[in-house]
Amino acid sequence: MRLTRFVRLALAALPATAAAQPVTALVGGTLLDGHGGPPLRNSVVLVRGETIQAVGTLGTLAVPVGATVISTEGMTVLPGLWDMHVHLMLAGHGNYAIWDRVYPPRLGPEILPATARQTLLAGVTSVRDLGAPLDEILALKRRVDAGELPGPTIYPSGPFLQHAPYPGTEAFRWGISGPDDARAKVRRLAEAGVKVIKLIDQDEMSMDEVRAVVEEAHARRLPVVAHAHRPEEIRRGLAAGVDCFEHTGLATASRYPDDIVAALRERAARGNLPPLYWTPTISVLDGYLAKRDDDEFLDDPAWQLGLSRTTVADIRASLARLDTLSYYRFVPARKPWLAAKFRQLRESGVRLLVGTDGGVPATWHGTSTIEEMVAWVRDFGMEPMETIRAATYWPALSLGVLERVGTVTPGKVADLVVVRGNPLQDITRLRQVAVVLSRGRRAVP
Repeated sequence: MRLTRFVRLALAALPATAAAQPVTALVGGTLLDGHGGPPLRNSVVLVRGETIQAVGTLGTLAVPVGATVISTEGMTVLPGLWDMHVHLMLAGHGNYAIWDRVYPPRLGPEILPATARQTLLAGVTSVRDLGAPLDEILALKRRVDAGELPGPTIYPSGPFLQHAPYPGTEAFRWGISGPDDARAKVRRLAEAGVKVIKLIDQDEMSMDEVRAVVEEAHARRLPVVAHAHRPEEIRRGLAAGVDCFEHTGLATASRYPDDIVAALRERAARGNLPPLYWTPTISVLDGYLAKRDDDEFLDDPAWQLGLSRTTVADIRASLARLDTLSYYRFVPARKPWLAAKFRQLRESGVRLLVGTDGGVPATWHGTSTIEEMVAWVRDFGMEPMETIRAATYWPALSLGVLERVGTVTPGKVADLVVVRGNPLQDITRLRQVAVVLSRGRRAVP
């Protein structure tokens, strides 16, 4: 088959080592490239090594002789999905006290490899991990990056930064005592290699401490994400200049206070600044009643992949009665107000990101990302294309890596997911993953 002029030029521009790498061609499906434009029908995506080489259509972009062809006919090709709030150190266990006491020795050999693999198999090729022991999460990142373990590209925060760690959590929660200590802790994390700083309970800190965290992080080109559980957490985060807020928050309150909404709108209106991001992690609340009343989700083999029999049995036992878990104590009273809060966030102009709090009780890494996206469309009125971009384009932009990932564009890393059917017509089609490419390597099937 003859190469088009575009492909010949692309091949000529490649180094000899790159040109020698095999080509994979995804042929025939509809492409949603992440930019938000019209779908590209009868698409052809050429991948050489770890890189997207060319994008075109049948009849205009030829497939090189010898390429490995993956038919995507009747399917949709998308950028690899992102989950912007996960805890790979957790696997859905219902009792944190037991987990934090028993499972730390198992993180490296069992838990982290299992949750990373489960995540990737669901089509999630990048995650922002927001809370884990520093050495363990960085070791996992190195092993995944080196190709030793299957998993998504990890953008870790390492330990939470807060006023004082909860007893027994000091390995993944670091206390802050004064502005100088705040700067020192951020420096330590930055020098270790984290990609983001996680700030929680900032309403218990002094403003000088909060500003010190944010200023030191920004000086080192690291974004800061902050909890939004309480009104003063949001106010202090806005005053200090955090980059992203996490969770829907505010317990059983019916809506965000007017002064906070006004501040969000004012911040969003300042077009000379980067977007202010917000990760609602809303499906863990929205889906609670269904899980409480039907425990079939416990039989899903996806969350058990890579875990030992004893770990699986312990997790199952811990979730036998969701209504008895303190984690879900106030969720029934919060659920009626979720739609109003979600609407307030959208209307304020903040840029929403898909994230799930994956790993918290009854929230599986292998399914939660797609369920978050389904909930946005089905229950909260988000457009499918906007939802998909909140799990592809906008996460990459928020972390400053859009030039490398986040869209299906020649020259970018070949993180791709193929699903059966059309998620623009039926968002639940995202559950039907057919193919996953992670850095050009085929992870599914």
